Amino acid sequence: MVFTMVEEDVINCTISHEIHQYLFSCVYIIVLLVGVPSNLYSLYHAALQLKQKNELGIYLMNLTVSDLLYLASLPLWLQYIFQDDDWRHREWLCQLCGFLLYENIYISIGFLCCISLDRYLAVVHPLRFTSLRSMSAAWFVSSIIWLKEIAVGVVFFRHKELSRDRKNQSVCFEHYPMQPWEYPINYYRFTIAMLNITWCPVCFLLVAGTQPDQKTRIRQLVSSTILIFLVCFSPYHIFLLVRTLLERDCNFIGAIFNYYHLSLLLTTLNCVADPALYCFVSESARRGLYRALFRPVAKILCCCRRRGNASPANPLSGESGAENENDCV
Repeated sequence: MVFTMVEEDVINCTISHEIHQYLFSCVYIIVLLVGVPSNLYSLYHAALQLKQKNELGIYLMNLTVSDLLYLASLPLWLQYIFQDDDWRHREWLCQLCGFLLYENIYISIGFLCCISLDRYLAVVHPLRFTSLRSMSAAWFVSSIIWLKEIAVGVVFFRHKELSRDRKNQSVCFEHYPMQPWEYPINYYRFTIAMLNITWCPVCFLLVAGTQPDQKTRIRQLVSSTILIFLVCFSPYHIFLLVRTLLERDCNFIGAIFNYYHLSLLLTTLNCVADPALYCFVSESARRGLYRALFRPVAKILCCCRRRGNASPANPLSGESGAENENDCV
């Protein structure tokens, strides 16, 4: 590959975007179908937590709102992918969708850390730091997290986020190689993410030493946040740091492009994983989430299996299968 960068908004690297057309489109559709109803259901249970004056509900509600805002941008990203990575809307829409993408990553990281810290204080120091576990403190911390990300987002709105590639297509929120103004932001994001990812295992180890019969659900909640960090966020930040340190020409970009974008795709799964946290907060949320999502899927699989067992060579099994199929509905 030959690399020449003439202007800020021109990309002369030849990059294959096939990973977007095949993998991204499938994952985005699944995330939309599962993430929208599950997050709306989570928002309802967050409201119940707020009615009970539970500060944990504030963090969970903000986490859910962040996920829903990002899910609202996925149809535009899907259209972008189906048009062979050619953005045909206005640039401010590209900037907004990119902001919602990164806002979801770092706001989710912030609130997941708040959830772990809140549960740590509730279990290990139940009678101390009560002011930190108040509703007003939770609202204040939530405001700081949102304002911090909005301030970072302003930086992106001050720069062009549409670039022209060699096919004269408009590429949204992708710069190859990275622009100089992106370096300090990437270092800041990597540092913030690693600090939060490191803190959650510490909370888990401290909570794990408490009484096992009373703290099982809280340990599960903290361990779930750790799993979300490791699966959804850690790979992306590793590749983000690698790109920031080493990306200088088209050869490197071509070698790391698919790996970097696959790690970015993993961050989208956060929108599906976050609602599972409610299972460890409320028993009613656990039962409701099972009824809303898992039981319908189980019924469909049951009916499919019954139909498969009903073969023409065995009509009796077909009759019994039909009876059992009625039970599945």
